[in-house]
Amino acid sequence: MGLSWMAWTWQTGLFFGVIAFFLAGMTVWELKRPGGAPRHGVLGLDTTRGDRLFISLLGSAYIHLAWLALVPWPLWWALVLSAVYAVLVFRYV
Repeated sequence: MGLSWMAWTWQTGLFFGVIAFFLAGMTVWELKRPGGAPRHGVLGLDTTRGDRLFISLLGSAYIHLAWLALVPWPLWWALVLSAVYAVLVFRYV
């Protein structure tokens, strides 16, 4: 089975490169200023900033991959939708 269905483009590569950059940035931030006060989010969970980043990045990746698999529209819409989702989750969860 080939990997041609994955539709790897420079936009997809950039998206996952940004995810790697955010994870590295969060690592540096946590090493410089450990902790971060937990917040009680909309879902009723106590989350730290690392939890919120992980949830937003994972959800954005799922949105992006589902877009690639199910929607024939341009990838720019998936990037915008993923970015909006990540910002909202990081802010309100």
